[in-house]
Amino acid sequence: MNITISDIANLPSRFGDFQVKAFKEHEKEHLVIFSKNLAEVPIVRVHSECLTGDAIGSLKCDCRDQLEYALSLANETDGMVIYLRQEGRNIGLLNKINAYALQDKGLNTIEANHQLGFAADERTYEIVTFILHHFGIKKIKLLTNNPDKINSINDVEIVKRIPIIIEPNKHNSEYLQVKKDKMGHLL
Repeated sequence: MNITISDIANLPSRFGDFQVKAFKEHEKEHLVIFSKNLAEVPIVRVHSECLTGDAIGSLKCDCRDQLEYALSLANETDGMVIYLRQEGRNIGLLNKINAYALQDKGLNTIEANHQLGFAADERTYEIVTFILHHFGIKKIKLLTNNPDKINSINDVEIVKRIPIIIEPNKHNSEYLQVKKDKMGHLL
């Protein structure tokens, strides 16, 4: 892997005082947010970018709630959040908005991706193992519901999977049901 790595910087936030480090993989720049006193076996959240949810507060997904929960937990437990720049399950913002438009017409999240010529989920996670190795992490507690994330982490022991359960709302309940029923998410 050809990865460029930034220096470490301090990042005080409303969730706690963290440190950050960026990893540039081709055109994607990923961010690692971590406790200054990283636990020996940290709780780690692998979070994929969701501009509409994370920054704007969209109610169509549970992304912002998951990110905020993960950051709070990382602060409380000396953990880490790996923020991957894989917008819209890695189909990009433009295609994600097109998928939203198809969902407005009655397609579910998977059907919309397929209509646009994409798999249900185009994300990859090879960089996660690289990042964990970079930090010298050999064991983690993984904060996820996604079996693909569990199965993609190599050479790092997942000692525990911690579910991340967010209360559904009227705008995302069907979306969450599709993730559970058709994508195998552990909800």
